[in-house]
Amino acid sequence: MFAEQGDGHVSAIIDARSFRLSDGREIRLAGIEAPPPEQRAASIDALGAILRDRDVVLRGNDDAPDRYGRQRAFAWVAGSDRTVQGELLAQGAALQGLDVQDGDCALNLRVSETEARTSRRGIWAAGSVIKNAESPDDILAAAGLFTVVEGKVLSVRQTSTTTYLNFARSWTRGFAVTIPKRMMVVFEGAGIDIKSLANRPVRVRGWIEAHTGPRMELTQPAQIEILSSN
Repeated sequence: MFAEQGDGHVSAIIDARSFRLSDGREIRLAGIEAPPPEQRAASIDALGAILRDRDVVLRGNDDAPDRYGRQRAFAWVAGSDRTVQGELLAQGAALQGLDVQDGDCALNLRVSETEARTSRRGIWAAGSVIKNAESPDDILAAAGLFTVVEGKVLSVRQTSTTTYLNFARSWTRGFAVTIPKRMMVVFEGAGIDIKSLANRPVRVRGWIEAHTGPRMELTQPAQIEILSSN
């Protein structure tokens, strides 16, 4: 699935999705994002319980460091057949991220997160991780953070450059999702008819941007789930 990136011994936990090896490398776990700030301490503890003072095996698409000097990778505790990411998601200690292009891998991560959510494990026990699209002030408080939002799309509006999924009657102050025109073909290729989403409940995930009202830009199909109307 991914190329080997070597192995190492975990010497320190940096945050809810990063750790340091004894050789000095800092590893950023691919495929996951940290939960809301108020729940990160528990997630850091969960990562520590899995990895602290353990040997790990690393795999990934590219071992070049990111702009923070971290190596992005999937990690396995030596001798285990489950990724650390999968374990964190299954415990409800992380959110599925958007940086995995391999379809089977992304699906496995989604399944682990779904199981934790439906069982209300970890961060999902509080019931406040998913923001309500009808509460724009609550969403706006998460500006700059990776966030999951659920709600009913009230209208779909297109301009020459952008498609808007509006979740409120007030287009300017309510929560809205934006999709750049150049990305529409990508969603169509994934079988998602954006124009048909009006009056449909959806779940979206991404980074919240602060405008007059909260916004979230979608650039890949993995960011949106069409939910059952029942």
